[in-house]
Amino acid sequence: MIRGFGLGLRPEHYRDFAQGGPAVDWLEILTENYLVPGGKPLDYLDRIRARYPVAMHGVSLSIAGESLDPEYLKQLEALARRVQPAWISDHLCWTGVGGRNLHDLLPIPFTIEALHHVAGRVGRVQDRLRRPLVLENVSSYVRMAEDEMTEWEFLRELVRRSGCELLLDVNNVYVNAVNHRFDARAFIDALPPQAVRQIHLAGHTDNGDHLVDTHDSPVCEAVWELYEHAVARFGPVPTMIERDDAIPPLAELVSELDIARRRAERALRSRTADALAA
Repeated sequence: MIRGFGLGLRPEHYRDFAQGGPAVDWLEILTENYLVPGGKPLDYLDRIRARYPVAMHGVSLSIAGESLDPEYLKQLEALARRVQPAWISDHLCWTGVGGRNLHDLLPIPFTIEALHHVAGRVGRVQDRLRRPLVLENVSSYVRMAEDEMTEWEFLRELVRRSGCELLLDVNNVYVNAVNHRFDARAFIDALPPQAVRQIHLAGHTDNGDHLVDTHDSPVCEAVWELYEHAVARFGPVPTMIERDDAIPPLAELVSELDIARRRAERALRSRTADALAA
């Protein structure tokens, strides 16, 4: 079972983790990096997996797309058998059309029709994997005219209908709240606590009139504050920091992870105090 605070495994840090030195509780692997029959990435993964528990995180399932790719699911199953991850996650989005992967996490309309479509596909994937699928809220830069509910209402109902779990990306909540002008705390307060399996933290780019989820900088203060609010609501959910560009030395990421530990501890103390006072 995974507990505590982790990092995303990136090639720049393979050697460090293979030697087992960094004080990290667990690692999240990018599924698509290991959907191959062999080679150095898999060799490193086998060595690292012997030292650290892992979770699998994908970007190509396209759970809201037009059709599920049977070959991708076959490879996903094979990797899960090899790695034995604590859970398997992907994104609530679509990634392509006509058999073409656009290599982007594209937003969906929050409609009853989309909810029915996604819930059915989640059920098929969960039956195939024989475990709950964990879905992440994505950043978005447009709003659909067809929306019939909020994003958090969609997520809550998807959990109820399908039994899936949630990967709460706190940075994405903040980015969307700024871009689409809603209350980020209301989003978090509306989610079912028992469904939140994991939390992501990351940096973003502020372009003045909008934010972009770029994963190329440290977590900002506003996201840290929102994270504390999430911990106060959901408790000690396994948390990790994502960095996918401008990747710093591992020691710098471990230091940032220590900030997450301290922030979580403070939020949990406050949660306990509020419970005692109630």
